[in-house]
Amino acid sequence: MTAQTNPRHQVSRAVTQLEATLDDIADAALWSMDTAETADTLVRLTRVASRVAELEARVASHAGTVGVAEQDGATSVANWWGHTTRMTRGESHRKTRLAAGLEHHQPVQAALAAGDVLPDQALAIIKAVEDLPDHVHPDLARQAEEHLVGQAAHFDAKALADLGKGLLHVIDPEAADAHHAKLLEAEERAASLATRLTLREDQDGTLRGTFTLPTRVGQMFRKQLLAIAAPKHRATVDGHLGERKPTPERMGQALVEWIERYPANRLPHAGGVNATVVVTIPIDTLTGGLKPGTLDTGAVISPGEARRLACEAGIIPLVLSGTSEILDLGRTRRFHTKAQRIAIAHRDRGCTAHGCDAPPGHCHVHHDPSWASGGPTDITHARLYCPHHHTRAHDPTYITTILPNGKVAFTRRT
Repeated sequence: MTAQTNPRHQVSRAVTQLEATLDDIADAALWSMDTAETADTLVRLTRVASRVAELEARVASHAGTVGVAEQDGATSVANWWGHTTRMTRGESHRKTRLAAGLEHHQPVQAALAAGDVLPDQALAIIKAVEDLPDHVHPDLARQAEEHLVGQAAHFDAKALADLGKGLLHVIDPEAADAHHAKLLEAEERAASLATRLTLREDQDGTLRGTFTLPTRVGQMFRKQLLAIAAPKHRATVDGHLGERKPTPERMGQALVEWIERYPANRLPHAGGVNATVVVTIPIDTLTGGLKPGTLDTGAVISPGEARRLACEAGIIPLVLSGTSEILDLGRTRRFHTKAQRIAIAHRDRGCTAHGCDAPPGHCHVHHDPSWASGGPTDITHARLYCPHHHTRAHDPTYITTILPNGKVAFTRRT
C-alpha cells in the first residue's frame, strides 16, 4: 500500500509531516548530545510513542467504521492490519483491543493522548475497570478509572494490574473481598485450563519444549530450580564457582538434575511398576566397553552415561549378555538404605574425590566396585561422590586412582 501524495485530512497531513521529519533525522549523529539532554530526549520519545499509539488506536477504530477490512475481503480489521503491516496476529489483536477499549474509557484515552500512560498501562487499567461487578455505579467506576490513571505515574502495567484486582476496596469495601475472591478463582480456573506442555525431539541429541503453568506452580518450580542452580551447589557439581546470577544454561542444568534425582518411589505406578526408565546395557559396556546403551524410550546414550545412570535412583539397568540374553534386571536391594547412607556420610564426610569439599548432602552414593559389575550394596564397598565426580567415575576418558588417604584422583587418559 502506497502513501497518498496529497492527503486531505489533517491527521493524514500530520502523519506525512512526521514521516518527513523522521526522514530528515534518519542519519543524524548523536555524539554531541550530552547526558542530560539524552535522558530528557529518551523520556520525551516514550511519551511521544504513547501519543502516537493513541492516534493509531483512534484511526484503527475509524477503520472498522468505514469498512477498511471489508474492501479487501479480510475478516476483521485486526487480521487486515496484521497482514498489511506484517505484524504478528497477537500484536494486531492487542492493538485492536486497545482501540476498542479507548472508545469507552475517556480518561484513559485522554491520558494516553497526553503521553501520561503507556499503551500496556492503558490496557491494564481498562481491564481492571471492565472487571468490576455490574452493580458498581458508573460514577464510581469512573472514579476508579481516574484513580488508576493517577497511579500510572508511579506503577508499571503489571503493578497496575495488581492494583486493579483490589480496585473495589477503594470504591466499595463491603463487596471487595467477595469480588476479589471471585476474580482470583476465575483467574485460577483459566490458568488451570491453559496449562500445557509440549516436547519435541530435534534429532541432534536434544529435546525442546514449551510449557504454560499456573503462576503459583511456576513460582514453586522456579524456586526449586534456583536452589539447584545456586552458585554453591553448582560449584559442587561443576567443580568451579560460576556467575552469581543463574544463567539460562545453569537453569537448564538444574532441570536435568531435578529430573534425574526425582525419587522414583514418589512417581505414580503404570502397569504395576513405578514410571522408571529402563536402560538396556550390553555387559561389556558395564565393564568398560564402548557400546552405547539404549533407553526404553528409544534414545541411544554413550557408554559413560549408561554406566553413570546405572548408579542412579529411578533407573533400572537391563543387562544383556553377548547373545542378548537378560543377565540382570535389578537386584533385590540395589540402593543403599537410609541407615547405610547416614553411616557412609559420617565416614566419608563428603565427596571422596581428591580436592573436592562437597558436603554429604550434595553427594550420591557410588558402588565401588560398581553395582553393575557385581559390587554389593553395603557400606564397605561404597563411597560418596558429588554429581560432578560421579559423572567422572563413569567417564572412560578418565583413569580412577585410589590414593593412600582413601581419596580418589581422576586423571584424563592420554
